[in-house]
Amino acid sequence: MEVKKTKKFKSKWGFILACVGSAVGMANVWGFPYKLGSNGGGAFLIAYLIFIVIFSYVGLSAEYVVGRRARTGTVGAYQNAWKSGGKDRIGKYVGWIPLAGSMCIAIGYAVIISYVLKGWAQSVTGSLMTVDTGTWFESFALKDYSVIPYHLIVVVGTLLTLTFGADSIEKSNRVMMPLFFILFIILAIRVAFLPGAIEGYKFMFFPRWEALLDPMVWIWAMGQAFFSLSVTGSGMIVYGAYLSDDEDIVGGAINTAIFDTIAAMLAALVIIPACFAYNVDVGSGPGLLFVTLPKILQDIPLGRLFSIILFTAVVFGGVSSLQNMFEVVGESLMYKFPKLKRIPMLVLLCVICFSIGVNMEPIFRWGPWMDFVSIYIIPIGATLGSISWFWIMKKEDLLSEVNLGAKKKQGDLWYNIGRYVYVPFALILCLVALFMKVAF
Repeated sequence: MEVKKTKKFKSKWGFILACVGSAVGMANVWGFPYKLGSNGGGAFLIAYLIFIVIFSYVGLSAEYVVGRRARTGTVGAYQNAWKSGGKDRIGKYVGWIPLAGSMCIAIGYAVIISYVLKGWAQSVTGSLMTVDTGTWFESFALKDYSVIPYHLIVVVGTLLTLTFGADSIEKSNRVMMPLFFILFIILAIRVAFLPGAIEGYKFMFFPRWEALLDPMVWIWAMGQAFFSLSVTGSGMIVYGAYLSDDEDIVGGAINTAIFDTIAAMLAALVIIPACFAYNVDVGSGPGLLFVTLPKILQDIPLGRLFSIILFTAVVFGGVSSLQNMFEVVGESLMYKFPKLKRIPMLVLLCVICFSIGVNMEPIFRWGPWMDFVSIYIIPIGATLGSISWFWIMKKEDLLSEVNLGAKKKQGDLWYNIGRYVYVPFALILCLVALFMKVAF
Protein backbone atom coordinates (compact mmCIF):
# COMPACT_ATOMS: atom_id res chain seq x y z
CA MET A 1 0.00 0.00 0.00
CA GLU A 2 1.41 3.38 -1.02
CA VAL A 3 1.86 6.01 1.66
CA LYS A 4 0.13 9.25 0.73
CA LYS A 5 2.37 12.31 0.87
CA THR A 6 1.23 15.42 2.67
CA LYS A 7 1.68 18.36 0.29
CA LYS A 8 1.61 21.19 2.80
CA PHE A 9 3.11 22.13 6.13
CA LYS A 10 0.38 22.36 8.75
CA SER A 11 1.69 25.45 10.53
CA LYS A 12 3.90 28.48 10.08
CA TRP A 13 6.34 27.31 12.76
CA GLY A 14 6.44 23.81 11.34
CA PHE A 15 7.55 25.34 8.05
CA ILE A 16 10.12 27.61 9.73
CA LEU A 17 11.59 24.78 11.82
CA ALA A 18 11.88 22.58 8.72
CA CYS A 19 13.64 25.39 6.84
CA VAL A 20 15.90 26.14 9.80
CA GLY A 21 16.67 22.41 9.93
CA SER A 22 17.67 22.49 6.27
CA ALA A 23 19.88 25.55 6.79
CA VAL A 24 21.46 24.35 10.05
CA GLY A 25 24.23 21.85 9.44
CA MET A 26 27.97 21.53 9.06
CA ALA A 27 28.10 25.05 7.57
CA ASN A 28 27.08 26.25 11.03
CA VAL A 29 28.86 23.76 13.25
CA TRP A 30 32.40 24.01 11.90
CA GLY A 31 32.12 26.20 8.78
CA PHE A 32 31.03 29.38 10.53
CA PRO A 33 33.46 29.18 13.51
CA TYR A 34 36.33 28.26 11.16
CA LYS A 35 35.67 31.18 8.79
CA LEU A 36 35.02 33.56 11.66
CA GLY A 37 38.31 32.50 13.21
CA SER A 38 40.28 32.76 9.97
CA ASN A 39 38.89 36.08 8.71
CA GLY A 40 39.17 38.71 11.39
CA GLY A 41 36.67 37.53 14.00
CA GLY A 42 34.22 40.36 14.66
CA ALA A 43 34.96 41.98 11.28
CA PHE A 44 33.88 38.82 9.49
CA LEU A 45 30.76 38.71 11.65
CA ILE A 46 29.73 42.22 10.52
CA ALA A 47 30.15 41.34 6.83
CA TYR A 48 28.33 38.03 7.34
CA LEU A 49 25.32 39.68 8.98
CA ILE A 50 25.05 42.21 6.14
CA PHE A 51 24.89 39.40 3.58
CA ILE A 52 22.46 37.38 5.70
CA VAL A 53 20.03 40.32 5.71
CA ILE A 54 20.25 40.78 1.92
CA PHE A 55 20.12 37.12 0.99
CA SER A 56 17.28 36.20 3.31
CA TYR A 57 15.19 39.20 2.25
CA VAL A 58 15.40 38.51 -1.49
CA GLY A 59 17.24 35.26 -2.28
CA LEU A 60 15.69 32.92 0.26
CA SER A 61 12.22 34.40 -0.14
CA ALA A 62 12.50 34.09 -3.94
CA GLU A 63 13.21 30.36 -3.63
CA TYR A 64 10.15 29.95 -1.43
CA VAL A 65 8.15 31.97 -3.96
CA VAL A 66 9.02 29.90 -7.03
CA GLY A 67 8.43 26.68 -5.11
CA ARG A 68 4.99 27.73 -3.90
CA ARG A 69 4.02 29.04 -7.33
CA ALA A 70 5.02 25.79 -9.06
CA ARG A 71 3.77 23.53 -6.23
CA THR A 72 6.69 21.22 -6.85
CA GLY A 73 10.45 20.97 -6.42
CA THR A 74 13.50 22.11 -8.33
CA VAL A 75 12.92 20.79 -11.86
CA GLY A 76 9.27 21.86 -12.02
CA ALA A 77 9.96 25.23 -10.40
CA TYR A 78 12.63 26.12 -12.98
CA GLN A 79 10.36 25.01 -15.79
CA ASN A 80 7.57 27.16 -14.36
CA ALA A 81 9.84 30.20 -13.97
CA TRP A 82 11.28 29.95 -17.48
CA LYS A 83 7.80 29.36 -18.93
CA SER A 84 6.75 32.62 -17.27
CA GLY A 85 9.56 34.32 -19.19
CA GLY A 86 8.55 32.69 -22.47
CA LYS A 87 11.44 30.20 -22.53
CA ASP A 88 9.69 26.97 -21.62
CA ARG A 89 11.86 24.72 -23.81
CA ILE A 90 15.09 25.77 -22.06
CA GLY A 91 13.49 25.66 -18.62
CA LYS A 92 12.87 21.91 -18.89
CA TYR A 93 16.60 21.29 -18.56
CA VAL A 94 18.03 24.12 -16.41
CA GLY A 95 16.78 22.78 -13.08
CA TRP A 96 18.70 19.53 -13.37
CA ILE A 97 22.02 21.27 -12.62
CA PRO A 98 21.14 22.57 -9.12
CA LEU A 99 19.22 19.33 -8.50
CA ALA A 100 22.39 17.36 -9.23
CA GLY A 101 24.13 19.57 -6.67
CA SER A 102 21.60 18.58 -4.01
CA MET A 103 22.06 14.87 -4.73
CA CYS A 104 25.85 15.07 -4.84
CA ILE A 105 26.10 16.98 -1.60
CA ALA A 106 23.64 14.57 0.06
CA ILE A 107 25.92 11.65 -0.83
CA GLY A 108 28.91 13.36 0.79
CA TYR A 109 26.91 14.76 3.69
CA ALA A 110 25.72 11.30 4.71
CA VAL A 111 29.37 10.22 5.11
CA ILE A 112 30.28 13.03 7.49
CA ILE A 113 27.12 12.46 9.56
CA SER A 114 28.23 8.83 9.81
CA TYR A 115 31.45 10.08 11.40
CA VAL A 116 29.37 12.13 13.83
CA LEU A 117 27.18 9.14 14.70
CA LYS A 118 30.29 7.08 15.40
CA GLY A 119 31.50 9.87 17.69
CA TRP A 120 28.15 9.83 19.46
CA ALA A 121 28.22 6.04 19.93
CA GLN A 122 31.73 6.10 21.39
CA SER A 123 30.79 9.01 23.64
CA VAL A 124 27.90 6.95 25.00
CA THR A 125 30.16 3.97 25.70
CA GLY A 126 32.85 6.27 27.11
CA SER A 127 35.60 4.89 24.87
CA LEU A 128 36.14 8.29 23.22
CA MET A 129 37.20 9.71 26.58
CA THR A 130 40.23 7.43 26.89
CA VAL A 131 41.83 7.52 23.44
CA ASP A 132 44.17 9.81 21.57
CA THR A 133 41.59 11.66 19.48
CA GLY A 134 43.88 12.15 16.51
CA THR A 135 44.65 8.44 16.30
CA TRP A 136 40.97 7.62 16.85
CA PHE A 137 39.88 9.90 13.98
CA GLU A 138 42.49 8.47 11.62
CA SER A 139 41.41 4.92 12.52
CA PHE A 140 38.22 5.37 10.48
CA ALA A 141 38.69 8.58 8.47
CA LEU A 142 41.66 7.15 6.56
CA LYS A 143 40.26 3.67 5.92
CA ASP A 144 37.90 2.22 3.32
CA TYR A 145 34.49 0.98 4.44
CA SER A 146 35.17 2.01 8.03
CA VAL A 147 31.77 3.41 9.07
CA ILE A 148 29.38 1.21 7.07
CA PRO A 149 26.92 0.45 9.91
CA TYR A 150 26.67 4.12 10.90
CA HIS A 151 26.44 5.16 7.25
CA LEU A 152 23.53 2.79 6.64
CA ILE A 153 21.73 3.99 9.77
CA VAL A 154 22.10 7.62 8.68
CA VAL A 155 20.81 7.06 5.12
CA VAL A 156 17.95 4.71 6.00
CA GLY A 157 16.98 6.62 9.14
CA THR A 158 16.83 9.96 7.33
CA LEU A 159 14.80 8.53 4.45
CA LEU A 160 12.34 6.98 6.92
CA THR A 161 11.62 10.49 8.25
CA LEU A 162 10.45 11.41 4.73
CA THR A 163 7.87 8.65 4.48
CA PHE A 164 4.90 10.99 4.87
CA GLY A 165 6.41 13.96 3.05
CA ALA A 166 5.86 17.41 4.52
CA ASP A 167 4.00 15.98 7.51
CA SER A 168 6.87 13.78 8.72
CA ILE A 169 9.45 16.47 7.89
CA GLU A 170 7.52 18.95 10.02
CA LYS A 171 7.04 16.55 12.94
CA SER A 172 10.67 15.41 13.06
CA ASN A 173 12.00 18.97 12.96
CA ARG A 174 9.64 20.01 15.75
CA VAL A 175 11.72 17.63 17.88
CA MET A 176 15.20 17.92 16.39
CA MET A 177 15.50 21.69 16.04
CA PRO A 178 14.45 22.72 19.58
CA LEU A 179 16.76 20.02 20.95
CA PHE A 180 19.60 21.25 18.74
CA PHE A 181 19.32 24.74 20.20
CA ILE A 182 18.89 23.53 23.78
CA LEU A 183 21.91 21.22 23.57
CA PHE A 184 24.16 23.90 22.09
CA ILE A 185 23.03 26.39 24.73
CA ILE A 186 24.06 23.86 27.41
CA LEU A 187 27.46 23.47 25.75
CA ALA A 188 27.92 27.24 25.40
CA ILE A 189 27.18 27.74 29.11
CA ARG A 190 29.71 25.06 30.05
CA VAL A 191 32.41 26.55 27.80
CA ALA A 192 31.84 30.00 29.34
CA PHE A 193 33.35 28.71 32.59
CA LEU A 194 36.61 27.57 30.98
CA PRO A 195 39.65 29.65 32.01
CA GLY A 196 40.63 31.91 29.14
CA ALA A 197 37.26 31.68 27.34
CA ILE A 198 36.88 35.46 27.63
CA GLU A 199 39.59 35.92 24.98
CA GLY A 200 37.42 34.00 22.53
CA TYR A 201 34.49 36.35 23.18
CA LYS A 202 36.72 39.37 22.64
CA PHE A 203 37.89 37.93 19.34
CA MET A 204 34.31 37.33 18.22
CA PHE A 205 32.74 40.63 19.24
CA PHE A 206 35.53 43.23 19.06
CA PRO A 207 36.26 43.67 15.33
CA ARG A 208 39.65 44.37 13.84
CA TRP A 209 38.30 47.03 11.52
CA GLU A 210 41.25 46.87 9.14
CA ALA A 211 40.15 43.33 8.22
CA LEU A 212 37.14 44.84 6.45
CA LEU A 213 39.56 46.30 3.92
CA ASP A 214 40.44 42.79 2.78
CA PRO A 215 38.13 41.79 -0.14
CA MET A 216 38.47 38.10 0.73
CA VAL A 217 36.90 38.67 4.15
CA TRP A 218 33.79 39.88 2.30
CA ILE A 219 33.98 37.01 -0.20
CA TRP A 220 34.22 34.39 2.55
CA ALA A 221 31.38 36.08 4.47
CA MET A 222 29.24 36.13 1.34
CA GLY A 223 29.90 32.46 0.62
CA GLN A 224 29.13 31.48 4.20
CA ALA A 225 25.85 33.43 4.10
CA PHE A 226 24.81 31.84 0.80
CA PHE A 227 25.37 28.30 1.90
CA SER A 228 24.35 28.73 5.52
CA LEU A 229 20.90 29.85 4.31
CA SER A 230 20.84 27.07 1.69
CA VAL A 231 20.09 29.53 -1.12
CA THR A 232 21.69 27.23 -3.66
CA GLY A 233 19.03 27.40 -6.36
CA SER A 234 17.49 24.12 -5.22
CA GLY A 235 17.16 23.26 -1.52
CA MET A 236 14.55 25.68 -0.24
CA ILE A 237 12.33 25.49 -3.33
CA VAL A 238 10.70 22.25 -2.23
CA TYR A 239 9.77 23.62 1.20
CA GLY A 240 8.22 26.62 -0.50
CA ALA A 241 6.16 24.15 -2.55
CA TYR A 242 4.66 22.83 0.70
CA LEU A 243 3.73 26.32 1.94
CA SER A 244 0.09 27.46 2.02
CA ASP A 245 -1.10 30.55 0.14
CA ASP A 246 -1.88 32.50 3.29
CA GLU A 247 1.68 32.41 4.67
CA ASP A 248 3.89 35.52 4.53
CA ILE A 249 6.90 34.34 2.53
CA VAL A 250 9.28 37.23 3.26
CA GLY A 251 8.44 37.04 6.96
CA GLY A 252 9.13 33.30 6.91
CA ALA A 253 12.45 33.86 5.17
CA ILE A 254 13.50 36.44 7.76
CA ASN A 255 12.53 34.12 10.63
CA THR A 256 14.52 31.31 9.01
CA ALA A 257 17.55 33.59 8.76
CA ILE A 258 17.24 34.71 12.39
CA PHE A 259 17.22 31.17 13.75
CA ASP A 260 19.92 30.01 11.35
CA THR A 261 22.14 32.87 12.52
CA ILE A 262 21.43 32.04 16.16
CA ALA A 263 22.48 28.44 15.43
CA ALA A 264 25.73 29.60 13.83
CA MET A 265 26.44 31.93 16.75
CA LEU A 266 25.77 29.18 19.30
CA ALA A 267 28.24 26.92 17.51
CA ALA A 268 30.80 29.73 17.52
CA LEU A 269 30.14 30.43 21.22
CA VAL A 270 31.03 26.81 21.93
CA ILE A 271 33.98 26.34 19.61
CA ILE A 272 35.90 29.63 19.57
CA PRO A 273 36.08 30.27 23.36
CA ALA A 274 36.97 26.59 23.89
CA CYS A 275 39.79 26.84 21.35
CA PHE A 276 41.10 30.03 22.96
CA ALA A 277 40.89 28.44 26.41
CA TYR A 278 43.02 25.50 25.26
CA ASN A 279 45.19 27.47 22.83
CA VAL A 280 44.29 25.34 19.80
CA ASP A 281 43.66 26.28 16.18
CA VAL A 282 40.04 27.14 15.40
CA GLY A 283 40.66 26.61 11.69
CA SER A 284 41.11 22.86 11.55
CA GLY A 285 37.96 21.96 9.58
CA PRO A 286 36.59 18.45 10.25
CA GLY A 287 39.41 17.86 12.72
CA LEU A 288 37.88 20.56 14.90
CA LEU A 289 34.82 18.41 15.59
CA PHE A 290 36.49 15.01 15.69
CA VAL A 291 39.91 15.75 17.19
CA THR A 292 40.10 19.15 18.89
CA LEU A 293 36.74 19.33 20.69
CA PRO A 294 36.79 15.72 21.96
CA LYS A 295 40.33 16.31 23.27
CA ILE A 296 39.10 19.40 25.13
CA LEU A 297 36.10 17.49 26.49
CA GLN A 298 38.41 14.76 27.82
CA ASP A 299 39.99 17.35 30.12
CA ILE A 300 36.89 18.89 31.70
CA PRO A 301 34.56 17.55 34.43
CA LEU A 302 31.58 15.63 33.01
CA GLY A 303 33.34 15.64 29.64
CA ARG A 304 31.66 12.40 28.57
CA LEU A 305 28.21 13.91 29.13
CA PHE A 306 29.10 17.03 27.18
CA SER A 307 30.57 14.91 24.39
CA ILE A 308 27.24 13.05 24.12
CA ILE A 309 25.43 16.40 24.04
CA LEU A 310 27.76 17.75 21.34
CA PHE A 311 27.44 14.81 18.97
CA THR A 312 23.70 14.49 19.57
CA ALA A 313 23.18 18.12 18.58
CA VAL A 314 25.35 17.76 15.48
CA VAL A 315 23.51 14.59 14.41
CA PHE A 316 20.20 16.47 14.62
CA GLY A 317 21.59 19.37 12.61
CA GLY A 318 23.05 17.04 9.99
CA VAL A 319 19.99 14.84 9.59
CA SER A 320 17.65 17.83 9.25
CA SER A 321 19.83 19.16 6.41
CA LEU A 322 20.04 15.75 4.77
CA GLN A 323 16.23 15.51 4.89
CA ASN A 324 16.00 18.57 2.69
CA MET A 325 18.56 17.32 0.17
CA PHE A 326 16.75 14.00 -0.23
CA GLU A 327 13.30 15.61 -0.39
CA VAL A 328 14.43 18.06 -3.08
CA VAL A 329 15.62 15.22 -5.31
CA GLY A 330 12.69 12.94 -4.52
CA GLU A 331 10.01 15.54 -5.22
CA SER A 332 11.56 16.39 -8.58
CA LEU A 333 11.84 12.72 -9.55
CA MET A 334 8.15 12.19 -8.76
CA TYR A 335 7.29 15.33 -10.74
CA LYS A 336 9.29 14.17 -13.77
CA PHE A 337 8.15 10.56 -13.51
CA PRO A 338 4.52 10.65 -12.25
CA LYS A 339 4.28 6.86 -11.97
CA LEU A 340 7.11 6.82 -9.44
CA LYS A 341 5.51 6.72 -5.98
CA ARG A 342 7.03 7.91 -2.71
CA ILE A 343 8.14 4.59 -1.19
CA PRO A 344 9.89 3.31 -4.34
CA MET A 345 11.44 6.76 -4.73
CA LEU A 346 12.87 6.60 -1.20
CA VAL A 347 14.26 3.13 -1.85
CA LEU A 348 15.87 4.39 -5.06
CA LEU A 349 17.49 7.32 -3.21
CA CYS A 350 18.74 4.93 -0.53
CA VAL A 351 20.42 2.69 -3.10
CA ILE A 352 22.01 5.61 -4.98
CA CYS A 353 23.22 7.46 -1.90
CA PHE A 354 24.61 4.47 -0.05
CA SER A 355 26.13 2.63 -3.01
CA ILE A 356 28.08 5.70 -4.13
CA GLY A 357 28.78 7.11 -0.67
CA VAL A 358 30.14 3.87 0.79
CA ASN A 359 33.10 4.16 -1.59
CA MET A 360 34.05 7.60 -0.31
CA GLU A 361 34.06 6.95 3.42
CA PRO A 362 37.79 7.76 3.70
CA ILE A 363 38.19 11.51 4.06
CA PHE A 364 40.79 11.63 1.26
CA ARG A 365 37.99 10.60 -1.13
CA TRP A 366 35.22 12.49 0.62
CA GLY A 367 37.15 15.79 0.61
CA PRO A 368 37.74 16.02 -3.17
CA TRP A 369 34.12 15.02 -3.82
CA MET A 370 32.79 17.78 -1.58
CA ASP A 371 35.29 20.28 -3.01
CA PHE A 372 34.09 19.49 -6.53
CA VAL A 373 30.46 19.99 -5.52
CA SER A 374 31.24 23.20 -3.59
CA ILE A 375 33.45 24.72 -6.29
CA TYR A 376 31.45 23.84 -9.39
CA ILE A 377 27.94 22.47 -9.02
CA ILE A 378 26.56 24.47 -6.07
CA PRO A 379 27.82 27.96 -7.13
CA ILE A 380 26.62 27.39 -10.70
CA GLY A 381 23.25 26.21 -9.41
CA ALA A 382 22.90 29.21 -7.09
CA THR A 383 23.71 31.58 -9.95
CA LEU A 384 21.28 29.86 -12.33
CA GLY A 385 18.60 30.16 -9.67
CA SER A 386 19.12 33.86 -9.04
CA ILE A 387 19.12 34.64 -12.78
CA SER A 388 16.04 32.49 -13.33
CA TRP A 389 13.99 34.29 -10.67
CA PHE A 390 15.06 37.88 -11.30
CA TRP A 391 16.00 37.99 -15.00
CA ILE A 392 14.02 35.22 -16.71
CA MET A 393 10.76 34.95 -14.77
CA LYS A 394 8.23 37.67 -15.48
CA LYS A 395 8.41 40.39 -12.84
CA GLU A 396 4.63 40.51 -12.42
CA ASP A 397 4.44 36.76 -11.73
CA LEU A 398 7.23 36.89 -9.13
CA LEU A 399 5.75 39.89 -7.30
CA SER A 400 2.23 38.47 -7.44
CA GLU A 401 3.35 35.29 -5.69
CA VAL A 402 5.56 36.98 -3.08
CA ASN A 403 2.65 39.24 -2.13
CA LEU A 404 0.19 36.35 -1.79
CA GLY A 405 -0.45 36.16 1.96
CA ALA A 406 2.05 38.94 2.67
CA LYS A 407 1.50 41.23 5.64
CA LYS A 408 3.56 43.90 3.91
CA LYS A 409 3.45 44.08 0.13
CA GLN A 410 6.74 43.95 -1.76
CA GLY A 411 7.35 46.00 -4.89
CA ASP A 412 10.15 47.53 -6.95
CA LEU A 413 12.56 47.81 -4.01
CA TRP A 414 12.44 44.07 -3.26
CA TYR A 415 12.65 43.16 -6.93
CA ASN A 416 15.49 45.57 -7.74
CA ILE A 417 17.56 44.41 -4.76
CA GLY A 418 17.13 40.89 -6.09
CA ARG A 419 17.98 41.82 -9.66
CA TYR A 420 20.80 44.30 -9.17
CA VAL A 421 22.34 43.22 -5.84
CA TYR A 422 21.57 39.56 -5.16
CA VAL A 423 22.18 38.30 -8.71
CA PRO A 424 25.58 40.08 -9.08
CA PHE A 425 26.67 38.74 -5.69
CA ALA A 426 25.75 35.19 -6.77
CA LEU A 427 27.67 35.68 -10.01
CA ILE A 428 30.74 37.05 -8.18
CA LEU A 429 30.73 34.07 -5.83
CA CYS A 430 30.42 31.66 -8.75
CA LEU A 431 33.32 33.27 -10.62
CA VAL A 432 35.53 33.28 -7.50
CA ALA A 433 34.77 29.59 -6.93
CA LEU A 434 35.42 28.63 -10.55
CA PHE A 435 38.55 30.66 -11.22
CA MET A 436 40.17 30.66 -7.77
CA LYS A 437 39.08 27.07 -7.01
CA VAL A 438 37.64 28.19 -3.67
CA ALA A 439 35.39 25.67 -1.91
CA PHE A 440 32.90 27.60 0.17
